[in-house]
Amino acid sequence: MKQARNPQSIHAPLANYTHQIEVHNPQRWLTISGQVGMTPAGGVPEEAIEQLKLALVNIKENLTAASMSITDLTKLTFFLVDQIDAPKRVAIIKDFLGDHTPCMTLIYVAGLATPQLKVEIEAVACTV
Repeated sequence: MKQARNPQSIHAPLANYTHQIEVHNPQRWLTISGQVGMTPAGGVPEEAIEQLKLALVNIKENLTAASMSITDLTKLTFFLVDQIDAPKRVAIIKDFLGDHTPCMTLIYVAGLATPQLKVEIEAVACTV
C-alpha cells in the first residue's frame, strides 16, 4: 500500500507534488537513472523546455518497459542547468502526471554530463 501525505504542520506543496509517500510491503521497486532530454537517435533539443518534455517521455518509456505506469511513481528529482519559466514547467509536469502527485525535488546545478544537456530527471516507482 502507498499512502501519500501532506502534513498540515508544514507548508502546502508549492506545485503538483506530495511531501511524502509511505510504502508498506512493496512488491516491486523501480529506480530509474537520470533521464535526459535526448531522442532514441541521440538528438538533443537546444531549448531546456523541450529537453524537459523529452526527459519526461523517457521516464514514461522506462515505466512502460517495466510494466508500470505514471501512478506508480513515488519520487521525481529534477536537475536543471537553466531556468525554465516556472508556470510553463509546472504545466508540463502537471500534464505528464495528471492527478498523480509523487514526491518531487528540483535542484539547479552548474552542469550535467555534457554541456548540451540542461535537464535530467531521476525517478523512483513502486507497485503494491
